[in-house]
Amino acid sequence: MAKNQTGPLSLNIWAPELHKIDGSWYIYFAAGERDRPFHIRMFVLRNDHPDPMQGSWTNLGQIKTPWDTFALDATTFEHKGKRYLIWAQQDPTATYNSALWMAEMSDPTTIKGEVIELSKPELNWEIQGYKVNEGAAVLIRNNKVFVAYSASATDDRYAMGLLWANPEDNLMDPKSWNKSPNPIFGTNESVNRYGPGHNSFVIAEDGKTDLLIYHARDYKDLQGTPLTDPNRHARARVIQWDKNGFPQLRPEMSD
Repeated sequence: MAKNQTGPLSLNIWAPELHKIDGSWYIYFAAGERDRPFHIRMFVLRNDHPDPMQGSWTNLGQIKTPWDTFALDATTFEHKGKRYLIWAQQDPTATYNSALWMAEMSDPTTIKGEVIELSKPELNWEIQGYKVNEGAAVLIRNNKVFVAYSASATDDRYAMGLLWANPEDNLMDPKSWNKSPNPIFGTNESVNRYGPGHNSFVIAEDGKTDLLIYHARDYKDLQGTPLTDPNRHARARVIQWDKNGFPQLRPEMSD
């Protein structure tokens, strides 16, 4: 699909995610408007062909949330027969840029019921440059529901944090969630990795190895601002697991 020339979906097409749900393919993404570039909202495309590289994509429209504010980075997952959406959005009553929110879904494009604040930028490493929590990704392993996310400005201060919950607990209860006080992955100048973030979890071709796919820069001094310097490259890393079943992204190595 081509972007629109004006109005919604005409500029800043950001952060697409591909999901297969009930036999159809869905792309969750964010987009702005040519006259209002940072009027960013979340949208969904669907393709019913078995191969997402074939068939046609249909625009299902905007994902509506309780506020009409800056919103992006929608991701979805299923657990115990329920589908959930996690996304980043600005609370009009708060002073931060974006927090992570979660809600149950009635279908792949519609949230239902209450919305909970999953995480807000409150730790020192989350408020560098901008007060941001965004880019959530879900991985259910080792009897835990993990949510990785990214925080701070998208320069060398960008880093990844971790939330987790017991899979038997009520995921819509904020008290079910724990938050690491420190980032789990960040800049390492010794391997030319600056500002890693907005990851996804995938399984390697062997069908069992968990991989972290993320983007980062290979230099520190930006050409412009964090939002106008586009040179963030995709990288991959094998996830190790510590004795407590948590993702281990150290010891450091080149990617």
